[in-house]
Amino acid sequence: MAQSTKNNIAELNTDVSKQMAVLRDDIAALTATVAEYGKAQGDIMKSAATTKAQEVAESGAAAADALKVKATKSYSDAEDAVRANPGAAIGIAAGVGFLIGMISARR
Repeated sequence: MAQSTKNNIAELNTDVSKQMAVLRDDIAALTATVAEYGKAQGDIMKSAATTKAQEVAESGAAAADALKVKATKSYSDAEDAVRANPGAAIGIAAGVGFLIGMISARR
């Protein structure tokens, strides 16, 4: 009886050792899979961020160009108005200068 108990314990130890080896292999495989998944998701996020940054840069450049055109047009319109009515332009400039002088003198 003592001999069969030792054999059973030896078999259990061998079986447990085999199961532990299988578990280690499974854990190593899962770790590798999770690492690959994380790397793939990181690459996807990097690509999406790069694409979004390019879109924002293009949108910003387009907005800057539109603003430049609008500013040039406004400057041209103001210049034309001054050329058409130089007396009114001088009067307005003098009035604005006077108001600024009054406001800054009170402080």
